[in-house]
Amino acid sequence: MSSQDLVAIAKAMVASGKGILAADESTGTIEKRFNTIKVENVEENRRAYRDMLFTAKGLGDYISGVILYDETLRQKSADGTSFVELLKKNGILPGIKVDLGAKSLPLHPGEQITEGLDGLPKRCAEYYKLGARFAKWRAVINIGKDIPSVACIEENAHALARYAAICQEAGIVPIVEPEVLMDGDHTIDRCEQVTEWTLNALYNALYVNRVALEGSVLKPSMVISGSECAQQAGVDEVAERTVRTLKRTVPGAVAGIVFLSGGQSDELATAHLNAMNRTFKGELPWPVSFSYGRALQAASLKAWSGSSANVAAGQAALVHRSRMNSLACQAKYSAESEKQTKAA
Repeated sequence: MSSQDLVAIAKAMVASGKGILAADESTGTIEKRFNTIKVENVEENRRAYRDMLFTAKGLGDYISGVILYDETLRQKSADGTSFVELLKKNGILPGIKVDLGAKSLPLHPGEQITEGLDGLPKRCAEYYKLGARFAKWRAVINIGKDIPSVACIEENAHALARYAAICQEAGIVPIVEPEVLMDGDHTIDRCEQVTEWTLNALYNALYVNRVALEGSVLKPSMVISGSECAQQAGVDEVAERTVRTLKRTVPGAVAGIVFLSGGQSDELATAHLNAMNRTFKGELPWPVSFSYGRALQAASLKAWSGSSANVAAGQAALVHRSRMNSLACQAKYSAESEKQTKAA
């Protein structure tokens, strides 16, 4: 695949008013989600749940791509159509999570390094044949006493850059996801400092590894107060600090930015995204959109609750949240729009 093809796919991923659905939960992670609705974590239930999500009518109006898990990439809809073909038919790009999870960083208590580089070129070649056109790799940065360390920041930046280069060589657009966790009692000042450091290290590593930024997408966390911090920053402050940090660190050549929700409530994640696009309209060098997992799926999962009788309700909840975030991408979201859609 040519560099122009990578650029075209990256642009399609951040098309105006559209975002990315993260449905790449590992088998262990989706078990935690299923436990909340008392559904057994077996392959057929996982397939049925994803089938409910992907067959939602009108989803392609608001969602440009879906990040899949290895198992899901190989599964089929109830009518026998592969999920890959189903998504493509609805104008949605299939993507794939390729990292193997965050593990403890040796000699650095409380810090993690993401694994999965071994054998990645071969896996990417297979994923491309299976229809994946973009991929995701998540790095985890914890804030705490004396952390993050230089080693944690640099090692994770290097792994993200290696992954991105391998993807591009295989014709796959890389989403680079350096998540600064909101867990902890740190202030928004500390989060801004660590996020700036993380992104500077990341883009230095991407440059060193010859990654074409035009054929890549950034999936960052927002600059936000720690979840246990006594003083929680308001929506406008989060928007201002997040955009300021991105402008300082992210080259304009990057195809686009799709935020992770990182444990925020559904509506707060949408409000933050809307505030960024409203306040800085016309000032941003890249599209600013969303790639949410829980913040798109939570209401849908609860409405579905494992019953085929609830498929329509689950789909309606997913399309509603997708539409709200689409409005936020266009700075058109409001609390009123939530009420109007729910009443409709």
